[in-house]
Amino acid sequence: MLEVEAKFAVPDPGEVRARLTQQGVRMARRQQERDIYYNAPHRDFGETDEALRVRYDDTGVTVTYKGPKIRVGSAKAREEFNLSVASGETLETILSRTGFLRAAVVSKVREFYEIGDVTVTLDDVEGLGTFIEIEILTEEGGEDAARRIGAIAEDLGVEGPPIYTSYLEMLLGSSPRD
Repeated sequence: MLEVEAKFAVPDPGEVRARLTQQGVRMARRQQERDIYYNAPHRDFGETDEALRVRYDDTGVTVTYKGPKIRVGSAKAREEFNLSVASGETLETILSRTGFLRAAVVSKVREFYEIGDVTVTLDDVEGLGTFIEIEILTEEGGEDAARRIGAIAEDLGVEGPPIYTSYLEMLLGSSPRD
């Protein structure tokens, strides 16, 4: 699957919530997420622009691999693979014993809104602030998805340049608008 998304800083999440409500979109769920990122012993994921994360949330534990970012219009796309695991602690022990190192922890409260096949999240990220992510998962090229994401951002009154860096990169000190 290809994850195509755009992320923007949100100075007033109440405005975005109001626009979603005006469009008849209700929050699907709200959850706490704690993401533990790992770096590989054989290559630096910071240099290769990859990510390996163990996510703990209200639904369970998921391990995710994300490939390097690709710019698609005003959005970014990444290959993404997810796998639910029974025990995050056991997975983290396996990663540690095989040489993977913890790189960082990202904690956030995330509100999910669904607009057809589009997922909109409002993220309150510890240490960073509030952001909106508009995401489409697709098996095809990302150009159409990027155009649709741009239209939704405009409908929601989201302004400012898209942010191409991940929350992890932002916490580690990369410029949030690279």
